[in-house]
Amino acid sequence: MSSSFGKIFRVTTFGESHGGAVGVILDGCPPKLRINLDLIQNELDRRRPGQSQITTPRNEDDKIEILSGLKEGVTLGTPIAMLVRNKDQKPSDYENLEQVFRPSHADGTYHLKYGIQAASGGGRASARETIGRVAAGAIAKQFLKKLFNTEIFSWVKRIHDIDSNVDKDRISLSQIDANIVRCPDEKAALKMIERIRELQKDGDSCGGVIQCLVKNVPSGLGMPVFDKLEADLAKALMSLPATKGFEIGSGFLGTYLKGSEHNDPFIKSNDINKLKTISNNSGGIQGGISNGESIDMKVAFKPTATIGKEQQTVNADGREVVMKAKGRHDPCVLPRAVPMVDSMVAIVLADHLLLNHAQCDIIK
Repeated sequence: MSSSFGKIFRVTTFGESHGGAVGVILDGCPPKLRINLDLIQNELDRRRPGQSQITTPRNEDDKIEILSGLKEGVTLGTPIAMLVRNKDQKPSDYENLEQVFRPSHADGTYHLKYGIQAASGGGRASARETIGRVAAGAIAKQFLKKLFNTEIFSWVKRIHDIDSNVDKDRISLSQIDANIVRCPDEKAALKMIERIRELQKDGDSCGGVIQCLVKNVPSGLGMPVFDKLEADLAKALMSLPATKGFEIGSGFLGTYLKGSEHNDPFIKSNDINKLKTISNNSGGIQGGISNGESIDMKVAFKPTATIGKEQQTVNADGREVVMKAKGRHDPCVLPRAVPMVDSMVAIVLADHLLLNHAQCDIIK
């Protein structure tokens, strides 16, 4: 069903925003992989609420509990169950919203589909659901790092109409996490933070773009037709809350180029298992299969739907009402979405790595 993702490296998340806990069951992780639990917690700390003045003030420490699948920090090959308990819940913040459909939120569509919905918070539509994805993604990142030294870097490229200029060849995690908006361009970051604070004071919100670059990518990941690597990456990233667009390589800007301008000429590679190209308009994927170059993607996030301004809407009875949301919400989701993007990309790559091994490496 819709709460599971992946074919071999398969994650299933559970829990609601204001329920007892949220978490994940990760099945298909190879055995004998040593896991650094501190790296899992670090990724959750990057995602957690209350980490800065421009995120929701909900106070959750998001401490991970490993329930199964590990022995002395080493994977057993059995399902890995991980849990984070919800502690700072305030259902009273949502009493005025019960049976009221917040504009551009999931309330209305959930009600139409299921006829019932979580009484408080966004339920399964809340970004709190992504805790399980980030925990599983942290394991996927360690798996990819161990086998191929694969590194995944996501950062905030644009907030509202404030864009950045980042040297992708020199990008590092320390640069990304050097400021609270997670933009490596220091001048742009200061402007972004100020814009978010302005909108926050006004009870409003904004969106933007996160860019993701994957270095040291194994070649041969992905399959022709329906299971193309970029297709699965697009599905994974578009499954994150608040996403509205996906680009890879040249993306939509590539439509302005001629074929002679857009093609990536091949040159001699020192690695017989990888192709080398002069340019990378393909974004590291050709014919749905990774060619060994860096995978370069962008993901668009809409403005946070729940805002502190009065808005026209309807309730479950179809009656028009005016609502003003209370509660604790991010004025901009992007700073906390960075580790979410990292994690979904890692999960896709780990899954395709295992699929490729199962099909192509069995006969030597």
